[in-house]
Amino acid sequence: MALSAAPSWAAHAYAQFGDIKYPPGFTHFDYVNPDAPKGGEIRMVPPITSTNFDKFNPFTLKGTPPAAMGVLVFESLLIGNAQEPTTAYGLLAEDVEVAPDRLSATFRIRPEARFNDGSPVMASDVVYSFQTLTSKLAAPQFRTIYAEVKGATAVAPRTVRFDFASPNRELPLVVGGMAVFSPKWGGGKPFDQITNDLPIASGPYRIPDARLGRDITYVRDPNYWGANLPVRRGQFNFDRITQKLYLDETARFEGLKANEFDFMREFISRNWARQYKGKQFDSGELEARAFENRNPGDFQGYVFNLRNPKFQDARVREAIGLTMDFEWLNRQLFYGLYKRVDGYFPNSDFQAAGVPGADELALLEPLRAKLRPEVFGPAVVSPSTAPPSSLRANLRRARDLLAEAGWRYRDGALRNEKGDAFEIEMLNNQPSLIRVIAPMQASLRKLGIELRVRTVDASLFQQRMDNFEFEMTSLRLPGSNAPGGEMFELFGSAAATTPGSSNLWGIADPAVDALLKKVVSATTRPELSAAMRSLDRVLSHGFYSIPQWYSNAFLIGFRPRPFVLPAVVPPYYQPDSWAMSTWWASPSNR
Repeated sequence: MALSAAPSWAAHAYAQFGDIKYPPGFTHFDYVNPDAPKGGEIRMVPPITSTNFDKFNPFTLKGTPPAAMGVLVFESLLIGNAQEPTTAYGLLAEDVEVAPDRLSATFRIRPEARFNDGSPVMASDVVYSFQTLTSKLAAPQFRTIYAEVKGATAVAPRTVRFDFASPNRELPLVVGGMAVFSPKWGGGKPFDQITNDLPIASGPYRIPDARLGRDITYVRDPNYWGANLPVRRGQFNFDRITQKLYLDETARFEGLKANEFDFMREFISRNWARQYKGKQFDSGELEARAFENRNPGDFQGYVFNLRNPKFQDARVREAIGLTMDFEWLNRQLFYGLYKRVDGYFPNSDFQAAGVPGADELALLEPLRAKLRPEVFGPAVVSPSTAPPSSLRANLRRARDLLAEAGWRYRDGALRNEKGDAFEIEMLNNQPSLIRVIAPMQASLRKLGIELRVRTVDASLFQQRMDNFEFEMTSLRLPGSNAPGGEMFELFGSAAATTPGSSNLWGIADPAVDALLKKVVSATTRPELSAAMRSLDRVLSHGFYSIPQWYSNAFLIGFRPRPFVLPAVVPPYYQPDSWAMSTWWASPSNR
């Protein structure tokens, strides 16, 4: 489509690889109840403990916003669903047209779309949102996410066009998923100074007052413009959704038993095995259920900060990884609930296995000069202590790797040629993790390495992460069925030097950058899988992390009455947003 040509409107959805499940005129997603009654309240806690929130602007770098704003308050031109990883349907936009050369995407905004102040959503608002998010007033990760978007133009009052730097099939989904907000938000303040001004957005819920603090209640907007859209019918049924914050895990669980809230996700296997039982669970007042899913496994691991000279040698990183005994941890501490993470994309089509296939070699061979020779051999498998392997054998291998890298034991410690002792500070914001780290501490001590754990509160931890002021830490990355541009934010060289980015490792590898470009330029699902497996192979052979563990089920403690769950559980979902958007309260039990 030429830029000057008028678009031919017809597309109610966009699929990165052409696989659209729901046809034009569909009435609702089939995993929701379109007749679910409205009313009642659900009280939840965020997935992690946190301190008080101190702003209502989730798009700036400094401060902590309340949980769930992105799901409940802000909307985008397109919206995905829990069944199709790379497909999105019109929300604010009623139509989308992608140019034949894929260098632009044009959206027509629904005439009925409204912000919560009653004003219509216009193309100029979309342009403003894009320009604001890509400015220096917003958090730097947005500039990485939208790096391949050249600009946004209002070509008519309700028609907006995004121009792209390359023909990337994912980019219409990227810009289609961008949050849209009103220029009136903040009353003219610079965007990075908007803190306690309530958002002017278009979502199904509003924040009733501007009090900053620990808990927040979202109230369903009775005048919500999109309630009857096919992508919204049967969803967001609660009149009120409350997010309650607790400063530690013990207080949070006690709050569930004391009827202070209704729903929480458990991450600690010991808690799940020991605490979720007793009279309240036997009587049915509380329920503990493992909700299975087909989500790619989360990556969870200890990460090295490569900006620190002691971690720049891959042999050192590999050696430290050999000191973790997952099999013992799973048996003694985790009640056998977890599986070991291999690579960065476990339990998915993107996980490297065996030797590279022809599709991977086609991507890796041009990069051979930039890659370690081992990349062309078998994929990295996380160390095991299951027989015939053993922790003792792993520690011997670690000792040899460290010696090759110039670290030898003398004078009571592992030292380099300058005589510096090898010491590591592990930055931690989860007190429960200390018992998990302890066995690895003991193994490192046998090698002459002293690992100290520094536990800090959530706000200081985030500040240290934003400024990359740590040596090692623990990280969890949710798995994705539709990886794309956000991979640059995680692993790209530009993000390595951008404060506040998600590239905590500091990975700056031209081979990784080249493979990231292959990920975002894939035109078919097999091409995407090959690029991701190649990326996984290269990252794993860099030993940038010590992979930990994952589960293919969400461990949820909840109060079953008065809630009703949809008959169909979708394959790809996150439990908190699924409950907020598709559960409802039975009128007879409120």
